[in-house]
Amino acid sequence: MASTANEIDVDGVKVRLTNPDKPYFPELGKRGTKGALVDYYLAVADRMVTLLRDRPVHLQRFPDGIDGEEIYQKRLPQKRPDYLQSCTVTFPSGRTADALKITHPAAIAWAAQMGSVTLHPWQVRCPDTEHPDELRIDLDPQPGTGFTEARTVAVDVLKPLLDELGLVGYPKTSGGRGVHVFLRIAADWDFIAVRRAGIALAREVERRAPDAVTTSWWKEERGARLFIDYNQNARDRTFASPYSARKTPIATVSTPLSWDELRTADPDDYTITTVPDFVAGRPDPWADIDAHAQSIEKLLEMVTADEERGLGDLPYPPSYPKMPGEPPRVQPSKKVAANWDEDGNRRAD
Repeated sequence: MASTANEIDVDGVKVRLTNPDKPYFPELGKRGTKGALVDYYLAVADRMVTLLRDRPVHLQRFPDGIDGEEIYQKRLPQKRPDYLQSCTVTFPSGRTADALKITHPAAIAWAAQMGSVTLHPWQVRCPDTEHPDELRIDLDPQPGTGFTEARTVAVDVLKPLLDELGLVGYPKTSGGRGVHVFLRIAADWDFIAVRRAGIALAREVERRAPDAVTTSWWKEERGARLFIDYNQNARDRTFASPYSARKTPIATVSTPLSWDELRTADPDDYTITTVPDFVAGRPDPWADIDAHAQSIEKLLEMVTADEERGLGDLPYPPSYPKMPGEPPRVQPSKKVAANWDEDGNRRAD
């Protein structure tokens, strides 16, 4: 394919676009080209910038389309346009990186030009990258469950619980089979506290719907239940951003919804071809999210109550260093009690 390039004006910034006719979502034909993806992101860029402003973002790139190589890029390239800004983040290993910081629609257009199908923002805003301002809830269907179950738990169990706690949550489709709910919070707590608050909330949902929901990190214990992935609130764990496209044949979009819209939603209805008209045709259900910088004190009180019940921390992902108070990261079927002490440390051989 011959290389073609032009410049597009994005709110006064010139962004270079190459190969707009390259197929990215082959099943969509001309509606699934690189240029179509860029056009989609330009249509929703203002809303994305509002939600992502000053957030460090990783890029899930498919330079040759979704059937080609996937690149998960955490660092901005050294050679980059002057209009891009960066933000230094620290990973669990202690290493750092300069990540893309969203400040202008041109940053989103550039990401799409680089083959980014999905943007993955941190739950912090620069320059304070140590204190999350979002608590994120991931209702993740396991084998035997799907979007219908995630939607039902979100609307019938999670939403009433948030109401009881006086918390305001904002739901969106994941772009796949799951449901995400974001809570804007005051940036007064570190990752450990926010993650523990998310665990307490997840455990209460599990108590209210034990046959439908699990907080078990170990797949062998989950069964046909939704997993609430509490570790999505740990450092360096990211979600698909609101309005991000996803790697699906029909280019589904992780779409912000109202709670009423979620009740009857079908995730396949929200794609790069349908979402621009959809969002333009009704009020933005997430328009006031920044007006609700909420306290998580009630959730931290639930953490204390759980600890009094003997329910402490839960395992971190395997790439993380051993964390204080964390139980053993050993698959239950492989754990032999005699090999572990009461603090969850492996005994010497």
